[in-house]
Amino acid sequence: MSTEHTTRVESTRGVTHTGDGHIYVNLGSAAHEPRKPVFRQLPDDQLRWIRRVLVAPVNMGRARNTLEETGTVILDGAPGSGRSATARVLLREHHRPDGAFRELLPAERDELPLYDDPAFVDPGDRLLLDLSTAEAGLWHAARGGLPALRQTVRERRAHLVVVMPHEGALDPDLQHFRVEIGPPAFPMEVLRRHLRAHGVPCEQFLRNDVSVDEFLSERKPMREIADFADRIRRARETAGPGEGFPEWCAAAKRARAGRRAEVADRVAGLPDASQRALMVAVSMLHGAHADVVHRAAALLLSTVGSPEEETPLLQRKDLAQRLSEISARSGPDGRVRFTELDYDSAVRAHFWDHMPDLRPHLGAWAARVVESSDPHLVPDVRDGLVARLAGEYLRTGRPDALAALAERWSAQGAGRARSEAAVQALTCGLADPAHGRDFRERIYQWCAYRRLTGEFAQVLVQVCADVLALDHPDHALIRLHHLARRERGTAPALQALCDLVAGSRRLRRRLLDRLARGDLAPTDLAIFLRVSDPEPLTDRSVTTRALVDEEGVRRSLITCWRAVLTHAVSRPEGRRVAPRAEIQSWLHWAAEGAGDRGEVLLDLLVAAADRCGEDRGAAFAALYASARQAEFASPGAGAHSTETTDLLLHKIGVAQNLGPAAPSASARRGRS
Repeated sequence: MSTEHTTRVESTRGVTHTGDGHIYVNLGSAAHEPRKPVFRQLPDDQLRWIRRVLVAPVNMGRARNTLEETGTVILDGAPGSGRSATARVLLREHHRPDGAFRELLPAERDELPLYDDPAFVDPGDRLLLDLSTAEAGLWHAARGGLPALRQTVRERRAHLVVVMPHEGALDPDLQHFRVEIGPPAFPMEVLRRHLRAHGVPCEQFLRNDVSVDEFLSERKPMREIADFADRIRRARETAGPGEGFPEWCAAAKRARAGRRAEVADRVAGLPDASQRALMVAVSMLHGAHADVVHRAAALLLSTVGSPEEETPLLQRKDLAQRLSEISARSGPDGRVRFTELDYDSAVRAHFWDHMPDLRPHLGAWAARVVESSDPHLVPDVRDGLVARLAGEYLRTGRPDALAALAERWSAQGAGRARSEAAVQALTCGLADPAHGRDFRERIYQWCAYRRLTGEFAQVLVQVCADVLALDHPDHALIRLHHLARRERGTAPALQALCDLVAGSRRLRRRLLDRLARGDLAPTDLAIFLRVSDPEPLTDRSVTTRALVDEEGVRRSLITCWRAVLTHAVSRPEGRRVAPRAEIQSWLHWAAEGAGDRGEVLLDLLVAAADRCGEDRGAAFAALYASARQAEFASPGAGAHSTETTDLLLHKIGVAQNLGPAAPSASARRGRS
């Protein structure tokens, strides 16, 4: 199972996607302003939505009982039976305040074998391993680690749901956990459940409708039924006066059939460049204000080098007439839409597929549009434009070109709007089911190896911290670590890394382990000193066991402190690591700590110094000197600082075999 990787749900804040369609992420001006901490989690409302619309599949009860009794269930079933949604609902039913929802992913570059560490699973965790579309090799590798992972899950009283490839091989000792589910017996119930969740009145959808009957005449995958329900919702939202459920369903049926031939005929009948430019602008800015669409169409003509129209201004067709010629109109709110459902996506696909020479111009045009100062060009409109453009790159299997476009948008001198557009483009790539892994790998390569210019480094920080970390915080941690190691001067990546681990004991543990396993270069030591704050390390408010109580965390801390002390006392240039303030912070916390909470910090510092080899004596001296200085800078008038210094000196003596094992009375005074 060491070929698997994990993401963890840590909080209920972040991007929420509770239906179908695009997801637009507006990050405001954060790319150019100090970033506030963001707590990462796949939102609970997304899980609630899935539970709300799910109609129990065949054998749902058996799957629920297996998970309840053993802590593990392996779901099998034909594609379209609702396996992935069922897995999420099963885990949602086991929600606990002290656990978290985490999705396991195939291991990617620079990952540690997480399942080798029992700390990988926290008590109460809900783990999902969705390999429903995995190839045979990946499933074989994952299968080998399932027994060990299942044992850890059982010991930690966590829950694990595995979605296996349909009819894939499964070891005999795991067959007991396998449950094959089937689609619900009544597809109409699935459609109605979705329509009810979308707010369609039940008196509407309880009637028989010919379009619905035709759609459900053949068995459909659950995803197609959900998509059809969403089309009905959108048709209802844009319907004209007097139109009801039959008209909404008919519009959804026409949209599902596709409009490519219809659009091709329309484009062929519009040889004028200005009308085609307007058609592209409406499709890319669907729902935007008419002023934005009009300006964008003019910018597209300018971008592709079309000559300006020579007709006098007052003799030209007005915008309403030009919109009617392309089957679009401006509504009472001033927003422009095509009159037919999903016509915009058919227009985008037509121009993208049949005018390939236009593609390079669309990237430059989109950059000009997002930089416009029109007051109607609100963030949602900008993000929608970028998402639709990204959608064409991804639909046609060109993630490399989309990634290159985002990098160009972040070139030297890029303003806030273009930087945000680059963040949005990479967000779309990461969210794409077919190309998300490719983008995670590409971002890794950028963060670890690429020489970053212009605003691109800040764009990557933003993507890792506020996008990737939402669903894949472990991946974000690794990429931010690489960015932080390469920073000079300002340190937004280091701050983002600190914010990331601040909201998660598990991620702090992972980062400490990663640092201890690395080469501990000066940049890593500086990172360690920022994330080794003694307060979260000794905090027992969430669980009765603090991080410093864990053997693995202690080893990591000792290894890193040993490197810090060795670097500081053995190399003059190493003093730039400047550990004195951080040592004093540990000493102050030890002085004010109750019981053994503070004393364990002293033990770790002494153990680290004791492992400094030929610099051992100098390291002990540095610790003692720091303790003496800490007495004068101690908060609270140094109430226990002197006793702490005495206790530290005693522990140093014991480590050097210079004193008794029991500390003096003065060293213990005031610590009970």
